[in-house]
Amino acid sequence: MRGLTAAQAAQAKRNIVPRRSSRSFGAIIRANVFTLFNFVIGVLWALILIFGQWQDGLFGLVIVANALIGIVQEVRAKRTLDRLAVINEEPVRVCRDGRDQEVPPQDVVLGDLILLGSGDRLLVDGEVVESDGLEIDESLLTGEADPVHKRPGDRVLSGSFAVAGSGAFVATHVGTDAYAVRLAEEASKFHLAHSELRQGVANFIKYITWLVIPIGALLIYSQLRNTGDFGTAITGAVAGIVTMIPEGLVLMTSIAFAVGVVRLGRRRCLVQELPAIEGLARVDVLCLDKTGTLTAGGMDLGEVLPIGDGHPVEEALAALANLDQRPNATAQAVQVRYPATPGGWTATGSVPFSSARKWSGADFGERGAWLLGAPDVLLDGGEGYERAAALASTGARVLALCRTRDLAAAERGDPDAAVECVALVTLQQRIRPDAHETLSYFARQGVTVKVISGDNPEAVSAIATGLGIPDGDRAVDARTLPEDDPDKLADILAANAVFGRVTPRQKRLFVGALQARGHTVAMTGDGVNDVLALKDADLGIAMGAGSPATKAVAQVVLLDNAFATLPHVVGEGRRVLANIERVSNLFLTKTFYAIALSLATGVLGLMFPFAPRHSTLVNALTIGIPAFFLALAPTLERSKPGFVPRVLRFAVPAGVLCAAAMLLAFWAAHSGTSTLNEDRTSAVITLFLTTWWVLVLIARPLTWLRVGLVAAMAVLFAGALSIPFVREFFALEPGDLSNGLTAVGIAVVASALITLAISVTVRLAGTLRP
Repeated sequence: MRGLTAAQAAQAKRNIVPRRSSRSFGAIIRANVFTLFNFVIGVLWALILIFGQWQDGLFGLVIVANALIGIVQEVRAKRTLDRLAVINEEPVRVCRDGRDQEVPPQDVVLGDLILLGSGDRLLVDGEVVESDGLEIDESLLTGEADPVHKRPGDRVLSGSFAVAGSGAFVATHVGTDAYAVRLAEEASKFHLAHSELRQGVANFIKYITWLVIPIGALLIYSQLRNTGDFGTAITGAVAGIVTMIPEGLVLMTSIAFAVGVVRLGRRRCLVQELPAIEGLARVDVLCLDKTGTLTAGGMDLGEVLPIGDGHPVEEALAALANLDQRPNATAQAVQVRYPATPGGWTATGSVPFSSARKWSGADFGERGAWLLGAPDVLLDGGEGYERAAALASTGARVLALCRTRDLAAAERGDPDAAVECVALVTLQQRIRPDAHETLSYFARQGVTVKVISGDNPEAVSAIATGLGIPDGDRAVDARTLPEDDPDKLADILAANAVFGRVTPRQKRLFVGALQARGHTVAMTGDGVNDVLALKDADLGIAMGAGSPATKAVAQVVLLDNAFATLPHVVGEGRRVLANIERVSNLFLTKTFYAIALSLATGVLGLMFPFAPRHSTLVNALTIGIPAFFLALAPTLERSKPGFVPRVLRFAVPAGVLCAAAMLLAFWAAHSGTSTLNEDRTSAVITLFLTTWWVLVLIARPLTWLRVGLVAAMAVLFAGALSIPFVREFFALEPGDLSNGLTAVGIAVVASALITLAISVTVRLAGTLRP
């Protein structure tokens, strides 16, 4: 049991596993440079440089800008995530050269003697060599909810965690050879879990890519047929194809996610999966574990109240508290007053504490077997039970100190195991000072709070009532709840807010029942009893001081244990999603007007109504520049499912009407004696005004900053029309006053129709929604 020597450890294979929270620099560069859109735009850029004028190739700079901005933002997010991930890593206790020491997870080596206590996560596979009531939960690997007792010689697997007792094992597989890494390699490195937002954007891009090919071919054919100048035909076709591509949409999505990660990182909040930010925005039910979330870590020993005379209450309490080498919070609180085991109290057998059992105990030979745990679990009526209930109603945590004749019978749950209550012990819990304000925030935001705790229902109710949680005075004892009727369980969850004596398995059932009713559920916790519920929740949030197993499965870790950080976490998620939806409306309006315009000009055999440089100017002022600001603006609105349908309801009518207005303005100008550039200028004026109005609609509600943004874009376009060298660069010729007024009139009418069409589609969708 001396473990490896330092020399042996230095030569052994280390536990090197890719970080879950970020990807490599090379992967970031490849993802931002080698994209389908960059390839298409690069080919079109080359065609313009060969057959057209260089001014029409400005759109090619989008490739460089997209790649650079995307890389910079992702690298910032990676550095933030990696730094926080290191802070979040729990050291592993190993024995080397006969001494216990803590080492970082990556410094664990093959053959190490690893020490285990309750709450520890197993990072590598191994073989048990010592067990003192060691119980391992393998549910995340096998789906089996019951903990497994481990004895010397038994195999243990990475991905499981200790829930009771203590022990040691020798590492037999480390790094990528470990079972959990082989089983789910993607879970051990950067990956994107399911995200409606990212999936929606990916679907848009996929379908648009397929549309670009046939429409682009039709456009090239019509432009070649309509003019004998090959360069003019290529320029017109490229203008249509480039405008169809929402080249900045992926960039803006990545930036919004990356900036969200960095902002949360400044609050010492580690986002272990990027789509967790999306989950933050959709949460409408927050399940809180009382201990460690509403109450701060640690407790203070209150009163020790003997029941009856002649029992060695303090000696038994001291012996039980000092039994475990890695005491839990309860034992630590008792140890402050009773720091040492009294003489003559040597345990011959013990039962470690577990969340499912809710008590611990030991047999001290001739001094008897003693139990310490929940009164309503150990006692069945009597004076101790009644007094414990009265104490719990004040908000104190109450434990019963009991004697029993047979420790093994008590562990089996044998009803014949006689248990005598000899004392009650009260523990004072420290309410977080920020808990009331944080809960008030969630109430204002329409997020329902459910308190689910393993503690006595009366104690949980007292704390919930003191914090102003609605219906906090009506705590439900989870032992009375049905476990085989999900619908009935969901009804009870909907009608109540506070639950006590909830087992780890029930916490998992609670999350599933709420999800079955269409709720997006966030779960917070810090103990090993919260692991399964955190894993199943839409968003698992762990406290930084929580158990390693809890932090391993959570998508978000509050490293500073600040409950008050949660509103900022939720607010950041809402900001990201709402603003990406705004930006998607902008980019896809452009895509749909380009598709409609390309189809119309291709089928009718018309000249394309603008050149690539015109597209660059209008897109920069109505989409590109505003999108950067809108993607980072604050918002409090909770995001709802249905991202893709909502965007389509806005972008399709807006895009089609913009295209119709532009074609009408081009046709009206083209029917006179004006030049092609003058005709295109009229079309560009109409396009700018209609897409600028779309920007105004998307920017609502209009704050002073947003009014300033849209006004600045209008001023910049006016400058492009009036400043000679800018006007010449963008080939704008607004010389014909009648064409200009016609273009403005058409734009005003089209803007009114866009507003009406979007309003009708939104109302119609609301009517059809079940």
